[in-house]
Amino acid sequence: MAINFDLNDLLAFRAVAELNSFRKAAESVHISQPAFSRRIDKLESALGTRLLERTTRRVSLTAVGRDFDRQLRQILDALDTTLLGIRGVAATQMGEVTVACVPSAVNYFLSGVIALYHERYPRTRVKIMDDSANEVLLAVARGEADFGLNFIGSQENDVEFEPLLEEQFVAACRRDHPLAKMKQVRWSDLANYDYISVGKTSGNRLLLDQALSGLTEIPQTLYETQHGTTMVGLVEAGLGVAAVPAMAMPGPDHPLLVSVPLVDPVVKRKMGLIKRRSRVLTPAAQQLYDLCSEQQVKSKRRRAR
Repeated sequence: MAINFDLNDLLAFRAVAELNSFRKAAESVHISQPAFSRRIDKLESALGTRLLERTTRRVSLTAVGRDFDRQLRQILDALDTTLLGIRGVAATQMGEVTVACVPSAVNYFLSGVIALYHERYPRTRVKIMDDSANEVLLAVARGEADFGLNFIGSQENDVEFEPLLEEQFVAACRRDHPLAKMKQVRWSDLANYDYISVGKTSGNRLLLDQALSGLTEIPQTLYETQHGTTMVGLVEAGLGVAAVPAMAMPGPDHPLLVSVPLVDPVVKRKMGLIKRRSRVLTPAAQQLYDLCSEQQVKSKRRRAR
């Protein structure tokens, strides 16, 4: 195929794919909107296919456009790395990393890793796709995210799962709640209080339903949310108690919230890093991936002392 487009046309496509607006994309590359449209038309004509669906109100990628965008991001990242290497600049000074992550792992794990990453590579942008466990797995499998942080994926043939930690589910309650003074709480104890849970489509809900299927006395849901972080917010507001992974809870110095280990039975989940088997991470993504693993090892050593 003859190459009838140039790098500027590719950068124009990346801009509109990210911003979903011809006007904003044209402004971002500092050209007029008609000139920007001509670049996109030129690229689509050269490729012989439509990359974008355009209406008067919005712009979206076609199926071919989504696949092209994923591959183009990797190519441009590799080009950045090559050019920066030639100039003797650190390879990850320019680039973008997309991480898919379950919300419960963002606040008290991933946020700290990203802060450290930003200190080392201040000009590398990090995009976080915080979503349900199933959506995180799909984002990694489809190549929409460079890698993910999830508690499912170890059984998938096309996904590599690197275990980071195993965490126990705890009872989340306010410090002024009767359960807060207990050393451990039985699942049957939760049945005596207003109970907050995640919806049935949640990976955590499926895990808990399986673990508690043999109990005769289980808590009945009064409030239901989509994410564990929302549950913790409702607990903090005094609406009830919840069962959440330990990672979803703030530290012991939080002024309002406390977590108490849940027993009879003890329910655990294994959190890990996931990435597509066939995917070679960009240098920027590999640096963040390694940092996630490195920080967890350090955390384990601190707890062992």
